[in-house]
Amino acid sequence: FQRVFSLLEKTWLGAPIQFAWQKTSGNYLAVTGADHIVKIFDRHGQKRSEINLPGICVAMDWDKDGDVLAVIAEKSSCIYLWDANTNKTSQLDNGMRDQMSFLLWSKVGSFLAVGTVKGNLLIYNRQTSRKIPVLGKHTKRITCGCWNAENLLALGGEDKMITVSNQEGDTIRQTQVRSEPSNMEFSLKTDDQTSAAESMISVVLGKKALFLFNLNEPDNPVDLEFQQHFGNIVCYNWYGDGRIMIGFSRGHFVVISTHTGEIGQELFQAHNHKDNLTSIAVSQTLNKVATCGDNCIKIQDLVDLKDMYAILSLDEENKGLGTLSWTDDGQLLALSTQRGSLHVFLTKLPILGDACSTRIAYLTSLLEVTVANPVEGELPITVSVDVEPNFVAVGLYHLAVGMNNRAWFYVLGENGKPSLSLFFIHISHSYEILDAQEERETRLFPAVDDKCRILCHALTSDFLIYGTDTGVIQYFYIEDWQFVNDYRHPVSVKKIFPDPNGTGLVFIDEKSDGFVYCPVNDATYEIPDFSPTIKSVLWENWSMDKGVFIAYDDDKVYTYVFHKDTIQGAKVILAGSTKVPFAHKPLLLYNGELTCQTQSGKVNSIYLSTHGFLNNLKDMGPNELRPMLAQTLTLKRFSDAWELCRILNDEAAWNELAQACLHHMEVEFAIRVYRRIGNVGIVMSLEQIKGIEDRNLLAGHLAMFTNDFNLAQDLYLASSCPIAALEMRRDLQHWDSALQLAKRLAPDQIPFISKEYAIQLEFAGDYVNALAHYEKGITGDNKEHDEACLAGVAQMSIRMGDIRRGVNQALKHPSRVLKRDCAAILENMKQFSEAAQLYEKGFYYDKAASVYIRSKNWAKVGDLLPHVSSPKIHLQYAKAKEADGRYKEAVVAYENAKQWQSVIRIYLDHLNNPEKAVSIVRETQSPDGAKMVARFFLQLGDYGSAIQFLVMSKCNNEAFTLAQQHNKMEIYADIIGSEDTTNEDYQSIALYFEGEKKYFQAGKFFLLCGQYSRALKHFLKCPSSEDNMAIEMAIETVGQAKDELLTNQLIDHLMGENDGVPKDAKYLFRLYMALKQYREAAQTAIIIAREEQSAGNYRNAHDVLFSMYAELKSQKIKIPSEMATNLMILHSYILVKIHVKNGDHMKGARMLIRVANNISKFPSHIVPILTSTVIECHRAGLKNSAFSFAAMLMRPEYRGKIDAKYKKKIEGMVRRPNTSEIEEATTPCPFCKFLLPECELLCPGCKNSIPYCIATGRHMLKDDWTVCPHCDFPALYSELKIMLNTESTCPMCSERLNAAQLKKILDCTQYLRTEEEL
Repeated sequence: FQRVFSLLEKTWLGAPIQFAWQKTSGNYLAVTGADHIVKIFDRHGQKRSEINLPGICVAMDWDKDGDVLAVIAEKSSCIYLWDANTNKTSQLDNGMRDQMSFLLWSKVGSFLAVGTVKGNLLIYNRQTSRKIPVLGKHTKRITCGCWNAENLLALGGEDKMITVSNQEGDTIRQTQVRSEPSNMEFSLKTDDQTSAAESMISVVLGKKALFLFNLNEPDNPVDLEFQQHFGNIVCYNWYGDGRIMIGFSRGHFVVISTHTGEIGQELFQAHNHKDNLTSIAVSQTLNKVATCGDNCIKIQDLVDLKDMYAILSLDEENKGLGTLSWTDDGQLLALSTQRGSLHVFLTKLPILGDACSTRIAYLTSLLEVTVANPVEGELPITVSVDVEPNFVAVGLYHLAVGMNNRAWFYVLGENGKPSLSLFFIHISHSYEILDAQEERETRLFPAVDDKCRILCHALTSDFLIYGTDTGVIQYFYIEDWQFVNDYRHPVSVKKIFPDPNGTGLVFIDEKSDGFVYCPVNDATYEIPDFSPTIKSVLWENWSMDKGVFIAYDDDKVYTYVFHKDTIQGAKVILAGSTKVPFAHKPLLLYNGELTCQTQSGKVNSIYLSTHGFLNNLKDMGPNELRPMLAQTLTLKRFSDAWELCRILNDEAAWNELAQACLHHMEVEFAIRVYRRIGNVGIVMSLEQIKGIEDRNLLAGHLAMFTNDFNLAQDLYLASSCPIAALEMRRDLQHWDSALQLAKRLAPDQIPFISKEYAIQLEFAGDYVNALAHYEKGITGDNKEHDEACLAGVAQMSIRMGDIRRGVNQALKHPSRVLKRDCAAILENMKQFSEAAQLYEKGFYYDKAASVYIRSKNWAKVGDLLPHVSSPKIHLQYAKAKEADGRYKEAVVAYENAKQWQSVIRIYLDHLNNPEKAVSIVRETQSPDGAKMVARFFLQLGDYGSAIQFLVMSKCNNEAFTLAQQHNKMEIYADIIGSEDTTNEDYQSIALYFEGEKKYFQAGKFFLLCGQYSRALKHFLKCPSSEDNMAIEMAIETVGQAKDELLTNQLIDHLMGENDGVPKDAKYLFRLYMALKQYREAAQTAIIIAREEQSAGNYRNAHDVLFSMYAELKSQKIKIPSEMATNLMILHSYILVKIHVKNGDHMKGARMLIRVANNISKFPSHIVPILTSTVIECHRAGLKNSAFSFAAMLMRPEYRGKIDAKYKKKIEGMVRRPNTSEIEEATTPCPFCKFLLPECELLCPGCKNSIPYCIATGRHMLKDDWTVCPHCDFPALYSELKIMLNTESTCPMCSERLNAAQLKKILDCTQYLRTEEEL
């Protein structure tokens, strides 16, 4: 809000003044004061005319169009009329003698109502100059009144009467009121019952109450009283939908409703001014209300009265303010004051502005234009202009303002001096172009002979472009001063908007449709969703955003993008819309920022909703970023899209970007995106096509990549390589299209395409067309291709019912597969003989035989049988032969079909060959066959065999019953014991034997079914004749049971607790072994061995100790030293025989010396062993040892037992002693390398027991080590090898062994463990 001018006439001072704005245009302001003169000023404060009056002005009013000002004055019976168009004053005599007091023009027509102090009325029709005097309308002075839209005149007077008259002066309604009326108004009120009409009159009564009188309900007036402290009603205004705004003298401001049901209800109240309020003015145009008082004007929005729009202070007005009034257009607000001054404020500027490139010019005051370049950052320039303009334009160097048909030009940058340059003069739809700088002829558009009117034009740096009512858009090239292009549109062109370069433009035609026109290829593209309310279009000035433009109306800005290069061709896309704030006019679009001009003469920037991605993206989530990605792709802002995809890091987003790049033919960028995704295949494909210059061919490839094949075909055909369309259709197997294309592009390819098409048709079941295409596919010179076509012909012929042709073709054709396929078709068609014939010719014997069977041709089946492998066919043949009674042939066929049950049945029932049946059952283990054989033997009375085969057929219950009936339970038990049988079967047998008192068999089967206690009880009941076997089984039972009670029972039995007869210790040993009580077993083994030794059974004792030794070793239990020593002595004794037999007396003597030194362990053979020792020592030359053992034999207890043939010799040795002795060889200890005699097993150096050689009895040597592969006992490799030349078993474990099985062990560390380690 700015003050435009103030009026302060000396003659007005000290008294209030009256003023009135010219209606409609608001170009003139009539003002009068105490000087008896009405002065008329223009809107800039310049006095244009004046009217001299004989007295003080009583009232003045402008007619509805603002053409005539009517004035009445004191002391005059004339009405003064000033014509605004001619600037002349005329007088009209009222024809009545009395003084005039009221004056008002009608809202419709040109009726002037004049009231007098005596209550008379004059209605003057200016159009017809007719005067209608109405005497006595009121009895006293008429003070107020108003017209409505139906030309009804309401009047109020000092007689406290309200009258309503028509335009003829006839009274229609009248009503008496309680106080003197003033401020009378008609209202446009919308009622719930009646249609909208100005039917309600409002009037102030006695400055305190508001009286509402409805013409439709004259008997129900409303009298509204207000709070006393509000003061008097100063003024009021109707606005909106039946609302009244009332101002009170003490500064209060109230809004009430007049709606039915809420009439008089207070909607808003404010104490707007502290001390007083003098006036209210409402501007429906601006939707604002102004109130004045307390030296200030307050302006509020009618939509929200709480919102204070502006406050204007007038501190110099100390005598108080007067009346407020707006112009009809809301541009100017006038205020009179009590001291006689008048102020005019600019409240709404015409929104006039223009832009050229990034420079904008806009009206900032009625006579001031500002030029700015917000993009380049130039400081704004203010230019004072000579006229209040209707239009503003700006160029690169000039500013132009114009009014009607005149224009003023200002050179920019030269202090606003006007300088004429290139410009247009618009004279009733023709234009003149002048060039002040170059001497060129002046051109007038259109030419004289052109029968058209120019409706719109635009000027770019290179072109003048205009559109006409005939729909022609002309391009005039300024440099060459001639037309270069024209385009004809079906209807007239209303507006044109070229882009910054002039290479494209948007135009709007008379149907309000929008189009983009490209003069380069003379093509137009309709703008989609183009609103008919669109006022103008702006192109994007940011050089990177080519093709973006906006179209706007009062509410919204619509962003469009012209996609010039897409696969589908050029098109316009609606990118989105943005709400525009009220009264904002877009001037400039630069990178999504829209600079708008406002009513206040300022500029404001808004950001388009379609460019949201230009904001800070850091704190945004995926749901906000995805719509932004769509925006960037629509606007072809691929770099911004890349950044968004990088933040999203989502494969779907990258794919979306890649697809958009393909759509816009941005191949390089698409390669970059697909490389980022890692899609190698499409990157390679795009690399191959990126250099293609033919746009259609490139677009065709890209359309194919995006699966738009029809478009791809159209593009290929329009390109320099139309054959690509055929290749694509073939690759896609679109054979119909491929054939059509081949006819035009490559006729030689038709046979090959026909064949492929035929295959597809055959698959789809269209055999008629498939046959036709197979026949078309035969070339005559391509053997492989023709064979495939002939095969197709054969199959299709058969399917079509031409069997003879199809079969002949198939038989002639070299392919086996074809014969099989044709035969399969024939078989489905139930043409069995032809099908079988083709199968046979194709060497598909199984299939041929199967078809011959279906046709009951058994002879043929028999011929083919040797070649048939299918059991099913053999089975069918066998059944047929069996039915014919040809059992031998049937049985062979059943055997080939592996139908053993049938084979057995025929051997038993028809061929009487049970031996063969039995052998087949044994071989195949067939349960059903076994059952049949069992029945056969049952019929013969061979119950044993019957039981055996019943068990084999899993019929255990039947077998058991049979065994019971015929006392064959032993046979049944033997058979079932070797089978996988259930516990119930075992228990049944056990109970049977228990009943028969066959305890051993009962115990055995109780053991098998896991009933250990009963099994043990029966085993211990067995008679002595079965004692050994029973005890063995009892031990096994206890071993499996792992039950301490049963174990103790058996031990008691073995110790003789039950019958006083202790059992052999070997059973106790076996019991401990079964229970895995290896330490106790070891002790028992030592006892058994000792007993065996005492009894002279040295080999038995050796084997018992060895087996125990091996068991303990396998269980990783430490070997008792007594057991190891005893085993070593017994083994030494066994080696003696081997060495003596081989004639190696020294080794024999050494072992006998070891045995003789432990002679107490051989009590049964002391004398024979000592005798053998003496003899062998003597033979080996160990005379001293022979003497010492001979002396032992001379003891009284042994002497009498010496064999007679050696007695004398031994006695001679004792009598004549020879103490010579061959010294025993020494070898190193394998633990500590100490040298000790080779037969010594305890090392004096390290005190370790050294392992001994099982071949020689000597201690082991580290470098001559081997082990028996069976018992793992060590031996000297060289010695055991020598021994195995004469022996075939291991001397320790007696397992078979030969020298080849021995392996020399280089690292024997694992065998050299000390006592502590063990």
